[in-house]
Amino acid sequence: MALTVGLTSMDKATETALRAAFDAANSELQGHFQLVDETAADYVVIDMDSMYGPMGWLRLHAAGKQVIGLTSAPRTQADLRLGRPFDTLAMIGMLRQVAAHAGVDLAALAESVPTARAGSDAAPAPQAQAQAMEAPPAAPVTWPASGPAAPPAPEPPPVPAPEPLQAANDAAEADAQRPDPEPAESSIPTTHTPEPVVTPVSARLEPAVEMPRERGLFDWLLANELRGRLRLQRADSPALWIDADAQTYIGPAQLKPLGTCFAGPLERDDFEAVDEAAWNAGTAGSEARPLSRLTWYGGLLAGHGSLLPGSEPDARYQLLKWPQTEREFPRHFRIATAMMKGPATIAEIAEASGTPLSEVADFVNANLATGFAEPWVEPQPEVAPPPRQGLFSRFIRK
Repeated sequence: MALTVGLTSMDKATETALRAAFDAANSELQGHFQLVDETAADYVVIDMDSMYGPMGWLRLHAAGKQVIGLTSAPRTQADLRLGRPFDTLAMIGMLRQVAAHAGVDLAALAESVPTARAGSDAAPAPQAQAQAMEAPPAAPVTWPASGPAAPPAPEPPPVPAPEPLQAANDAAEADAQRPDPEPAESSIPTTHTPEPVVTPVSARLEPAVEMPRERGLFDWLLANELRGRLRLQRADSPALWIDADAQTYIGPAQLKPLGTCFAGPLERDDFEAVDEAAWNAGTAGSEARPLSRLTWYGGLLAGHGSLLPGSEPDARYQLLKWPQTEREFPRHFRIATAMMKGPATIAEIAEASGTPLSEVADFVNANLATGFAEPWVEPQPEVAPPPRQGLFSRFIRK
């Protein structure tokens, strides 16, 4: 039985390229995979960079499917990731990830296939035929649903008929509240009590008062004045390694442990310049992440529940593209979904997403700082050009 893969939420050109890469990769892996319709597939590839990618992810996630995110971003909310641009080699790597996620040993299968073929080509000896007749039938090969290291897939929540999108959002929020494997210390789930939300449409969010303040890490990142490889170490916070020239950083997988780095002022001397030997020793085996992720988190903390100076509470804001929401902030998925519907005020976004007004303001601050959002400007009405006058109209006026 082959592992099944499906394709959805992508344009025709992308689908054609994926099918060609899949056929070539599956041939290299001796045909242990099968491309089927998304409804019958165990794993579904979805274009997370397309307009309908996030909504398709919601639908598949609520249905309990294993999703492979095709994206140019370094991270994705899907179970597995296929980077863009892709080729046959990338597709082979992705199919190997699928097999590992399903607990299937492709190497063992590859060894068994030639042995079986060699035995079928040769004529069996009479003694071998007798042993084969007496031997009990071999047990069928079963494909486990997931490997020993993979977490059990959650059961899809019941979806009420009138509100399918709301049920999908609830499923995404419940999945987002599960801790990541790296920082987790216990596999026992904890009970989360949601905060009460009271946000009438008439609620007003006062703008933050612009007061002189010393520069913190968020200000240094916005100014883009840091250069070279730097190390920032603050009390009660893990070390933060910044490669300003490469626009990357190395630190903990989650953002909340870095909150101390954004608290309080920082001088240029607080950023310790490190040489290549110290950098390699301090970052060995760690993953580099885009520096814009730190800027996003700094914008999230800077307003303390209010819009930053320069942003009007009564203005309308819109998302230019789908942001990479963090699992530490599960309600951000709801806010992004509401903002993707069109320009809206902070109060309208809070009511549509069912989240506190202060959390919406922080989310807008973070995405304004990273260029994922912008204030919406009312388009100017087009002025019709004056009618053209012919030669005879000039004589009539005279």
